[in-house]
Amino acid sequence: MYERTSVGLDVHARSVSATALNSETGAITETTLTPDHDEISAWIRTLPGQIQVVYEAGPTGFGLHRALTAGIDCVVAAPSKLHRPPGNRVKTDKNDARLLAQLLLLGQITPVRVPTVTEESARDLVRGREDVRTDLMRARHRVSKLLLRHGHVYYGGRAWTGAHHQWLHRIRFDQPGTAAAYDAELEAVDFALARRDRLDAAIAEMAAASEFTPIVRNLCCLRGVSTLTGFGLAVEIGDWSRFTGASIGAYLGLVPTEHSSGGSRRQGGITKAGNTHARRLLVEAAWHHKARYTVGAVLRARWEQAPEAARARGHAGNQRLHHRWETFGHRHKKHTIATTAIARELAGWCWSLATLPD
Repeated sequence: MYERTSVGLDVHARSVSATALNSETGAITETTLTPDHDEISAWIRTLPGQIQVVYEAGPTGFGLHRALTAGIDCVVAAPSKLHRPPGNRVKTDKNDARLLAQLLLLGQITPVRVPTVTEESARDLVRGREDVRTDLMRARHRVSKLLLRHGHVYYGGRAWTGAHHQWLHRIRFDQPGTAAAYDAELEAVDFALARRDRLDAAIAEMAAASEFTPIVRNLCCLRGVSTLTGFGLAVEIGDWSRFTGASIGAYLGLVPTEHSSGGSRRQGGITKAGNTHARRLLVEAAWHHKARYTVGAVLRARWEQAPEAARARGHAGNQRLHHRWETFGHRHKKHTIATTAIARELAGWCWSLATLPD
C-alpha cells in the first residue's frame, strides 16, 4: 500500500468546494476555493502523497482538467454514473465534494473522455449551428401563425422557398402594431437564415481541410449523411475506437430500457443516454433510407471523394438499411419504432466507416 490523497472538487461558476481524503491516515481536509485554476492547483500541491483529483463534468467545461493535468492526475467523472446513497437526503457542495473523494478512493469513478481543444472548438461550431436551426424554426412558426390569424395563407407551392419569401415581403398590414410585429418577426427569419448560411460555410470549410476530413468523407458514403451530418457525428463522438459496432448504439442511447427479474423480461423505450446531438443526427438520417435506393448524382459525388473501401462499405450499408425498412414495413411496425431501429443499426455502419484503416 502506498499513501495517496484523493481530492474531490465540486466546481461551480463562482466557488469550488474541495475535499482531500488521505488513504493512509484517513485525514480529511476541506476548504472552499475560487474557480481560479492557479489557486486550485497551488492548494492541491500542498497535499501529501500521490495526488489524484476528480470533478464532475458540467457547464464549467474542461479547462480545469487541462490546467491540472500538467502535473496532477485528474479525471472528469460522468455525473450519470455516480453512485449516491439512496438514504442520504442532505445535498450540499461540501457533501458532494466528499462523495467524489470517497468514490475516487474506492475506484468507483466512471471517467468521461476529455475532448481536445480542436474537437471542443468544432463541437461549439456544430452546436451553434443547431441552435440557429432551432431559432429559425421558431421564427418561421411565429411568422406563419401571425399570418394565419389575419387570414393570409400561401397557396403558391412549398413554404419557405424563394417564391414564398417574396410573397412574405409583399404583405402589408393597415394596423401599425400588427405591421411592426410582422416586420420584426420577418426580420428575425432573415437574420436567422444569414446566421445559418454563415455557419454552414464555416462547417464546410472545416470539414474539407481538418483532422476530421477523412472520417467525414467516409461517413458521407451513406445515404442521409451530408457534410453537416457527417461532420457533426465526427466531432460529437470524437474517438470512434472506444466502441464496437454493437456498443456504439448503447452509448448513443438507442437501445431499449430493460427491467428483467427471474423468468420475466420487460423492455421499454430507448434509454436516451449519451450524446443527444449525435442521436438526433442519426434518427434524421435514418429516414432517408426508407425511399427506394438509387445512386444519384449527389451520392456519387460524395463517393468520388472517399476511398474505394469506404464506397463499397457505404453501398452495402445503404442496401442493408433500405432492406430493413422494407422488412419493418411488411411487419407493419410503427414508423417511430422502425426509425429508431434503423438509427441504431446506422450507428454501427457509421462506426465501421469511421474506423476503416487509412
